[in-house]
Amino acid sequence: MGEIYDVVIIGSGPAGLAAAIYAERAELNAIVIEKNVVSGGQVLTTYEVDNYPGVQGIGGYDLGMKFREHADKLGAEFVEDEVLRIETEGKIKKVVCTGDTYRTRTVIIATGAGHRKLGIPGEEELAGMGVSYCATCDGAFFKGRTTAVIGGGDVAIEDAIFLSRLCRKVYVVHRRDELRGAKSLQKKLLSLDNVEMVWDSVAERIEGEDKVEKLVVSNVKTKETRELEVQGVFVAVGITPNSASFEGMVEMENGYIKAGEDCATSCPGVFAAGDVRTKALRQIVTAVADGANAITGVERYLTED
Repeated sequence: MGEIYDVVIIGSGPAGLAAAIYAERAELNAIVIEKNVVSGGQVLTTYEVDNYPGVQGIGGYDLGMKFREHADKLGAEFVEDEVLRIETEGKIKKVVCTGDTYRTRTVIIATGAGHRKLGIPGEEELAGMGVSYCATCDGAFFKGRTTAVIGGGDVAIEDAIFLSRLCRKVYVVHRRDELRGAKSLQKKLLSLDNVEMVWDSVAERIEGEDKVEKLVVSNVKTKETRELEVQGVFVAVGITPNSASFEGMVEMENGYIKAGEDCATSCPGVFAAGDVRTKALRQIVTAVADGANAITGVERYLTED
C-alpha cells in the first residue's frame, strides 16, 4: 500500500519550512508537498525584510533560501505536486494530489495566501502587461517610468518605497485619508519627493492597448474622476487564503482555516499553520512560530493516538 508518513506538510513557505525543520529534529517521518518550483512562499517577493529577529535587512528571497537550506541540511524530504483534496476517513489520511496520493497519520496545511484582485475593467486583460501584484518581481521593468500602487497597508507602502528607487514617479492610491501601515514605513514613504499620494480614491479601471497607459481613479468623497498616466499598476490590496481545496473538511472563517495557537483544526490530526489560518498578525515570524507549534501538536496527537 506504500509508505505511511507521520506528517505530510502542505506548502513550503516560512510556516511549512519551519514545520519541516521541527519535524526532522523530532525525527518524524515527514514529507513536504510544494506546488511551486521554489520554496519560500510570499517572502520571496519581499524586497527587504527588516523585522525578522537576528537577520536585519536581509532580502526576502535570501531569507526564503536560508529557510530551505536549513531544512535540506536536516534531511527534509520535498516533492513538487499540487494537492487536490484530503481524505480523512479512518486513522490514516490520504493527501490526494495531481501526481500521487500520500498516506499519513497527520497533515499540516501551510498553503499561505495569495494576492487579492481589484476586479475592475482592464485588470485581467492587462495582467502581465503593466498590471502586477509583485513590485519586487516586476519593478525593474519600469525603471525611469511612472507607476501607481493601489493600497494602504504595509505591503503597499513597501512596494511604493521600492518603486520610488526605480521609477520617475509613483502614485499611491488609497481609499482613505490616512495609511494603515506601520508608522515607520509611513514616515519613510511620505518623505519621498517622487511619490504622490492620491487620497480618498479608488481605482475604477485600467486602460491601454496591449499595455497599461492609464489608471482612472474616483474620489470617494467628491465623486470626481482623475486619469493618471502610468505605465505600471501594482495592486496591493490584501490577500486571500489558499484554502479552497479544504472546504467542507475543516471549519473556516472568511476563507481562513479556524485554528488557534496550537494550530489544531476542527478535524482531528489536521493542523493549519501560517497565513492560511485565523490569526491577528500575519508576518514571517508568526508563520515560523506556527510551524513549530503545529509539529508540537502533531507529536502530541501521535502520542495520544
